[in-house]
Amino acid sequence: MKAVIVCASVSHGNTRRVADSMARVLRAKVVPPEEADPAELAGADLVGFGSGVFYGRLHPRLTDCVKALPAGRARVFVFATSGLPELPPAPFTRPVARLLEGKGFEVAGTFTCRAFDTWAPFKLVGGINKHRPNDTDLAAARAFAERLEGGRERLP
Repeated sequence: MKAVIVCASVSHGNTRRVADSMARVLRAKVVPPEEADPAELAGADLVGFGSGVFYGRLHPRLTDCVKALPAGRARVFVFATSGLPELPPAPFTRPVARLLEGKGFEVAGTFTCRAFDTWAPFKLVGGINKHRPNDTDLAAARAFAERLEGGRERLP
């Protein structure tokens, strides 16, 4: 199986650590959005798209990359790291997952975990979620990737 992970990790490397954990399981190449080759993504069996969360949304570089993609049929997944917890009615990954579905991609699953965050008010106290993603978070990311590899992960 050929896999590629497109990852925008800009603040503390949190999302890249999650992407690298998944990539080891999937034997995937990890690239930033600006280096994502549409032809390479079209030829992959599985493509991941992930970033940290900024103001409740995935990073604009990642979203712009997804918007620029031509229609496709590959299996994809979306993942995110965030300082604050997700609100069930508005998952961080939903807008990008919907963009991908609208282009014909099969969204096989989503993954989120908490991560170190020094956004404005949290910077005053040295940040929140220090030491995250931790070993437990990275193990969960690897388990998610294993389910994707086996074709067992699906969106609810």
